Amino acid sequence: MKPLTSELICGNWATLLLATDSRGALDYSRQAEEIDVLIDSKPNGIYSNGTAGEFYSQSMDEFVRISEMLSSRCEAAGVSYQIGVSHPCAQESLARLQAVKHLKPGAVQVILPDWFPVNDEAALAFMERMAEEAGDIPLVLYNPPHAKKVIHPSKWQMIKKAVPSLMGVKVFDNNCSPEWYGLMNANKEGVSVFVPGHHLATGVLNGADGAYSNVACINPHAAQKWYDMMKTDMDSALELESRIQSFMKECIDPFIVEHGYPNHACDRFMDLVGGWADVGGRLRWPYASIPEENVIPVRKRAHDIIPEFV
Repeated sequence: MKPLTSELICGNWATLLLATDSRGALDYSRQAEEIDVLIDSKPNGIYSNGTAGEFYSQSMDEFVRISEMLSSRCEAAGVSYQIGVSHPCAQESLARLQAVKHLKPGAVQVILPDWFPVNDEAALAFMERMAEEAGDIPLVLYNPPHAKKVIHPSKWQMIKKAVPSLMGVKVFDNNCSPEWYGLMNANKEGVSVFVPGHHLATGVLNGADGAYSNVACINPHAAQKWYDMMKTDMDSALELESRIQSFMKECIDPFIVEHGYPNHACDRFMDLVGGWADVGGRLRWPYASIPEENVIPVRKRAHDIIPEFV
């Protein structure tokens, strides 16, 4: 597909969850079915191999097969897509990019090397090398709050100047902080800024461009309707956002804060709650999955709080 500009990287982007069987092995048949459901939800785009896609757990063969599957289906349907080539090891991330750049996705997502934190010099060196390898394929920097190196908004333009093909960043908005959004708007020229999915209405209201959406893990159709609502009825979209955040605080956050489950366990669990795709409930070894006995009570609470999604 054509390279995506910062203006075209916007809206609600659905994440491709990794489809696994009862042993945690990849299930490519269910992976293909999930992609088809996501395409049918008519999102602004789909991205693979993010946190919910368990990018760190895939072999090269698995990574390439998933990327090719997403590419062929999205190209046929005319849906924008990005491929995550992220890996904690810089050399592996570069190898992943080399293995899939012939697919010509709209953009590739990268994380900074993540065993030891990089300084500004090393971060630029990494981004410059990835951009060189990507050629005319744009880069999106996935820089969540748990990254070893979190790039302050004041440094986005430093990277953009050195790496003109940087078209977007996925970042944390400090819990909808007005001060953060002020910094964002002062430093986002030529860079699409994506905020957490459950903050999307506030983000759009304050100048953000979209979300690589955790909310789409509950129901991608409802997540897209919510984003479309923001363009015509922001008051209603903000009211729904308030309820989404209440649901997350009551029903999802405790699994992280009190029980120590990782974020990607919650993404997979939200799919089970929404029931829109059969991707399985088991994370790949060695990570612990949220017990499926929790699905029904949480689904009932979702029906009470955010009936639009269940």
